[in-house]
Amino acid sequence: MIRATEVLPAGSWTGAPADVVTLDREDRHRRRASLTGENGLAFLLDLAQAVHLRHGDGLKLDDGRIVEVRAEAEDLVEITADDMDHLVRIAWHLGNRHLPTQLMGATLRIRRDHVIEDMVQRLGGRLTPLAAPFDPEGGAYGHGQTHGHDHGHSHGHHAHDHGHSHG
Repeated sequence: MIRATEVLPAGSWTGAPADVVTLDREDRHRRRASLTGENGLAFLLDLAQAVHLRHGDGLKLDDGRIVEVRAEAEDLVEITADDMDHLVRIAWHLGNRHLPTQLMGATLRIRRDHVIEDMVQRLGGRLTPLAAPFDPEGGAYGHGQTHGHDHGHSHGHHAHDHGHSHG
């Protein structure tokens, strides 16, 4: 099977792609996976380490062809507020819950979750449901993606107490 061993950042490659793969947020954070493009090109993503693929990135195949990465539209909610004080407070609460959040100036995006949506409204946020690609912040330590509350892995820096229970 042909392999893709290099990621070309969006905007750094030109020409028509050999094929396109459309992936959600989780599927865009991979090291190794069998993928099939929209036109049927099957290949093995085989990178040295897991990376967060972004919309428009190119996956360079062994034979030099490039497969374009597209971010799949996901069920999200866009959050706005009357002022930055409210928006910052909402962002703090989302971060305190380790929720993947896309920061877009005066707008935040998160995945749909009725419990979190209720909290955001109580904090003064306005919600607009939408389907769009989701590209949340990578985290303070540059992991490229967050992992919810799965703290079973070790990063050597995560031995501090968050002040809340994960049970």
